[in-house]
Amino acid sequence: MADQNHELRKAGLKVTLPRVKILQILESTQDQHHLSAEDVYKALLDAGDDVGLATVYRVLTQFETAGLVIRHNFDGGHAVFELSQEEHHDHMVCLESGEIIEFFDDTIERRQREIAEEHGFELVDHALVLYVRPKGSSVTRQEGSGPGKK
Repeated sequence: MADQNHELRKAGLKVTLPRVKILQILESTQDQHHLSAEDVYKALLDAGDDVGLATVYRVLTQFETAGLVIRHNFDGGHAVFELSQEEHHDHMVCLESGEIIEFFDDTIERRQREIAEEHGFELVDHALVLYVRPKGSSVTRQEGSGPGKK
């Protein structure tokens, strides 16, 4: 809990029990890096913590403003959150299962910088999302069960 208190203070946020609990949930989900507000809320309920859904949304928005989390709006407008990381990565979203896969590829990163330079620009930042489906599947982006479409 001391680690979460330090992280909150470092981000300029007052240490409150809901903030600590939500940060603990985000840090403890090793198998799932991208959580919706509803996922966080369910995890809090499962742990016996009495934190309302509106509080979860408010705290996640505060965390985003403070730079603790990044909000992603993949297909369907369904927001998911992940802890901010030092290392850049891109995402693949499976249209069939909604699974979000993180990846990093030096060739893609280099090529994006080259393309920006070819057009007279300097690449400052980017977000790359690949929408994928299992080989042999015919699911499309419109009918996929990605995040928010389950």
